[in-house]
Amino acid sequence: MCQLSTAPECVRKIGGLPMGDREEYVVAESSIQQTKPGEPSAGGAARRYRRVVDAHVHWYPQAFVDLMVRHGPANGAVMSEDAKGNPVVVSVPDCTQRSVMRKSMTRLDDIVRDMQARGVDTYALSMTNPLVYWAPPAFGAELAAAHNDACVEAHRRHPDRFYGCIVLPMQDVELAARELERMAKEPCMRAVFIAEHILGKNLHEREFWPIYERAEALGLPLFLTNLYPTGAERMKDFFMINTLGNPQEAGYAAVSLIFGGVLDAFPKLEVFLPHAGGTFPWLIGRLDYAIEMSPELSHMKQPASAYLRRFHYDLITLHPKIMRNLIDLVGVDRIVAGTDFPQRMSVKQPVGFVESIPGLTHREREMILSDNPARLLKIGPSL
Repeated sequence: MCQLSTAPECVRKIGGLPMGDREEYVVAESSIQQTKPGEPSAGGAARRYRRVVDAHVHWYPQAFVDLMVRHGPANGAVMSEDAKGNPVVVSVPDCTQRSVMRKSMTRLDDIVRDMQARGVDTYALSMTNPLVYWAPPAFGAELAAAHNDACVEAHRRHPDRFYGCIVLPMQDVELAARELERMAKEPCMRAVFIAEHILGKNLHEREFWPIYERAEALGLPLFLTNLYPTGAERMKDFFMINTLGNPQEAGYAAVSLIFGGVLDAFPKLEVFLPHAGGTFPWLIGRLDYAIEMSPELSHMKQPASAYLRRFHYDLITLHPKIMRNLIDLVGVDRIVAGTDFPQRMSVKQPVGFVESIPGLTHREREMILSDNPARLLKIGPSL
């Protein structure tokens, strides 16, 4: 196993570099070998493991796409179409980040074929950009409901494969609370899905606390996602909006929840932090020292490092050695197989990636791939 270096063999195996020259576990989406109809699934990596669960997967339900195409422009979205006929969100109010709603992200049959090729048994489905906060509240609630209802239908069609994350129209907390109550009655909806900021507001703001309180009472974990990184105007070049911006947002969210008192107020609330925690785990020394030194943090009763294990972390370091360091810092039981699939910077082959992490036992690999995400989502670890 190569260590952090610029040796050619490390570049070839680890990748994540601009040229995209990566080993099979982070290969480009187009190179995933599809399983032909009638062939056995590669689920559970040919059953080397129990149910393999990917807790961080994005899709665009057709009902959501249809609403965006038909009514998005009247509500402030600029829509277009790419050369392949995929609808494109060119921009929404206050954001010019382009989102291609690929047809392969809407069709369940395509998604199932990808799962088989990836050796994954079960997905927790969630939305990706542009989410719904940009829209007028009523239309945002309609978009959220379209996503959530589609998750229920996906589970009905494939009950062992698909569970859903509840998207909420957080621009109107009252509407968000109503949608949470509606979807909490659906047994297949296993998490509350919100962005790492809400229209530029940090997550510790008191207006959002009713959602946290209800999620805790319902036993639903809070799954966070990036959205329009702060300082995006400085990250227009070199793909920095993804490589730097998204991990920064995870750090902002974690610090906001800790220093803003949310995790103390809701001690049973489980929080899934994407991009392997982003900057948060690696700045923990500075955060601890800040509590000692800054009058602004005099309200803190314990160090920031005491909250490391309040979060669950996915696999999106894209580097086995860094993943090993994160495991050493937070514990293997806090690492959840989550890949950001099918985004460009996702882990395409999670089983291979986990098997590449140095020093893990078979049992620890199974914890990451099966037991930990199954426990977080409250689904059985075995099919």
